[in-house]
Amino acid sequence: MAKLYFRHGAMGSSKTANALMVRFNYMERGQKAVLLKPKIENRDGETIVKSRIGLESKCEFAEDYLTKEHLELLYAGIDLPNAIIVDEAQFLKEEEIVTLANIVDDLNIPVICYGLRTDFQGHLFEGSKKLMEIANVIEEVPTICWCGRKALFNARFQDEKIVRDGEQVFLGGNESYIALCRKHFRDGKIHA
Repeated sequence: MAKLYFRHGAMGSSKTANALMVRFNYMERGQKAVLLKPKIENRDGETIVKSRIGLESKCEFAEDYLTKEHLELLYAGIDLPNAIIVDEAQFLKEEEIVTLANIVDDLNIPVICYGLRTDFQGHLFEGSKKLMEIANVIEEVPTICWCGRKALFNARFQDEKIVRDGEQVFLGGNESYIALCRKHFRDGKIHA
């Protein structure tokens, strides 16, 4: 029986590398695993998923894959994948998460979503919130703060100071974000 998975972690926890390795495992066994990402995620190119350690792969946009026309093909049994893997799932809309859950339930295709649980203020993203509500399996991909404690927060920073206000979505990497434990997030301390 297929399941909807949500594998979440703070920035730098190797979520994307894990997603790419899972896709490779399916491909290595001769199975088709579709790799999706939201259109808003364009840091590495439009149809590329790339991890910080250099692993990368072509992908499709989740929004295009989940169109009514494409869903009709899937439900007709045309070009069914063995799995669907979604990177940066926090950026998906609630209805897109529900559509992925329907694919799991109706077509018995596992959907494995990777993403951030919370934003730079500690608030759930729309996609993450829905995944927390309806995913069959919720797993944390752990990483650590600079102090060695478990990192829970994605702190946005500028000029060595944590940014506490602003738009929820601001794409960036190590130059803009750091994973911190609760104490150092609260204290605004991004290094020793």
